[in-house]
Amino acid sequence: MAGVQGYRLFNVVLARKQVLSPSMLSCVFSGEEVRHMKMDAPDQRIKLLFPSLNGTPAALSAEGSWWDQAKAMDAEVRPIARTYTIRRVNVDAGEMEVEFVMHGTEGPASAWAVAAEPGNKLQIVAPNRDHREDSGGYEWMPHPQAERALVIADETALPAAKGILEQLAQRDMPPQVQVFLEVPQRGDCIDLSQFAFAEIHWLPREESGASYGEALLDAVQRQVKLPEYALTRQEVREEAEDDLLWDRVVSDDSRFHGWVAAESGSVKHLRRYLIGERGLSQDTISFMAYWSRGRRP
Repeated sequence: MAGVQGYRLFNVVLARKQVLSPSMLSCVFSGEEVRHMKMDAPDQRIKLLFPSLNGTPAALSAEGSWWDQAKAMDAEVRPIARTYTIRRVNVDAGEMEVEFVMHGTEGPASAWAVAAEPGNKLQIVAPNRDHREDSGGYEWMPHPQAERALVIADETALPAAKGILEQLAQRDMPPQVQVFLEVPQRGDCIDLSQFAFAEIHWLPREESGASYGEALLDAVQRQVKLPEYALTRQEVREEAEDDLLWDRVVSDDSRFHGWVAAESGSVKHLRRYLIGERGLSQDTISFMAYWSRGRRP
């Protein structure tokens, strides 16, 4: 449909919440507008618009660009936008789910999710079902006949990683997958045994005493299995220390696909190791900095 945007503004209300683990909280949102929402991939990115610095709830218009509207507002009343992943969309029920990492009132997203009650309103910018083409906003793009896959994530990318496993499980012959998941606590290591095709490594920081990303890098260095056909020799581009790494790969390789999403510094170390030291082809793996230590949560 000509003129229909790939992403649009949705008005929703919180229907219910569920604590999934010590660090993860599920929020299910409902609303008639959700029937026009879609999800093109398990790592589909969306924007949640939280109350402004002075507590004013987001009330942007569906007409025109939400971003232009927000930029034109004074900082005190401008909605605070944060990027999240759609966990699932149920169009028939008019519901969609988002999983939050709980870290108290440290950031506006966690603070809102922990305190929110059913009936609380929120605005979300998400893919538009009325847009008949791909809306973009995701990086997981393996070949339909991929034989091997590598998924590396911290808790911020855990919802996407779970969605990736669910998607692969729908195939008649899922690929062999190595999955490395770093989480805050042992209680966050949920049961994923239903994905028999996946070799899953849980890495709770509370047990190792490691800082963000250290357990991921150590486990990958010790246990990752990279097929010979995916290895090559190439120069590794180094990023500035404060750059947020975001390498998106669209590959025709039908055999191997990798996906890495975590804290910025962790992603850079993993990229340096996998590509620079092990020689993994840059054409087979995407690296995404979902957040950065030291920047506002």
